Amino acid sequence: MKEISCIVEPLLLWYNSVKRDLPWRHDPTPYAVWVSEIMLQQTRVDAVKEHYLRWMHTLPTVADLAAASPDTVRKLWEGLGYYSRVRHLHQAAQIVMRDWGGELPNTYEGLRSLPGIGDYTAGAILSIAFGKPYPAVDGNVLRVLSRLTADDTDVLTPRAKSRAFSLLQSIMPAEHTSDFTQAMFEMGAIQCTPVSPKCESCPVRSHCLALQEGRVDELPRRQIKTKRKEQPLTVFVVALPQGYLLTAPRSKGLLADLYGLPYTEGHLNQEGAKEWAESQGIRVARVLPLAPAHHVFTHVTWQMIGYRIEGELYQGKDVVVPVEELSKYALPSAFNAYKKELL
Repeated sequence: MKEISCIVEPLLLWYNSVKRDLPWRHDPTPYAVWVSEIMLQQTRVDAVKEHYLRWMHTLPTVADLAAASPDTVRKLWEGLGYYSRVRHLHQAAQIVMRDWGGELPNTYEGLRSLPGIGDYTAGAILSIAFGKPYPAVDGNVLRVLSRLTADDTDVLTPRAKSRAFSLLQSIMPAEHTSDFTQAMFEMGAIQCTPVSPKCESCPVRSHCLALQEGRVDELPRRQIKTKRKEQPLTVFVVALPQGYLLTAPRSKGLLADLYGLPYTEGHLNQEGAKEWAESQGIRVARVLPLAPAHHVFTHVTWQMIGYRIEGELYQGKDVVVPVEELSKYALPSAFNAYKKELL
């Protein structure tokens, strides 16, 4: 513990000289930190910036988020993926308004009681927005600590996360919890990177056991992930006189609570696509094949082929949206390859 505490001062000095200008750092209120951290989960910083600015312009407070319609919230989130995050964010805002007087709780237990807030997000909000000594342990932080301490523990295990939390809490400077937490994030993001870390310019290189032992490229240890399942799908872009056919939000599945394009399992040939359309009550005028595409989820890869179907007389349960109103609907990025057909 004594040795690792030596990183605090050089780390803070380094952070204050190199930190990136990120919009959520300008005014780190509890709401701003919360929204940004949820957006940043499994998403690149560059992809989040514009979404964050647009979100905060439209929904600047917890009250605004709680009062917003699900369609408005989904549209603002469009392109960030993992839509369960925004569903939980919306639900949590409504709980905060109902049970917490419109203010995010400033305790670990209170934050963890809200949908979508886990240990990491609670630690980020408490240390960055409230100045409390609760570490936020994500993949970047685990990598940095694994190298600093030359720890061979699999970083995907609860043991590694628990050890990292205790280690950071023991050295977190009481007056600089926000800077310390963000310095650890920054260290993993721009300095101690997964590949080609910048060891020669690292502010804590003299305290890094992995560097001293020549093991930087070996760490962190992690169990080899199982191969993603591949799922063949056929996607349909259905053009009708009234507009385009979208599937209404479902309660379950990968794309729960989202509008989408119709699809079916398996790869259909052109005649099969025509039969599918007729089974939906569509009088088919023509069927045009579209280019294949794929989309990678956490545990499955969709291998898609597509068809543009032109016809009329749809009488099903899903939604036909006029062309001029399509921009109001958030469509999952899984269908990006076929969105250009919605003209």
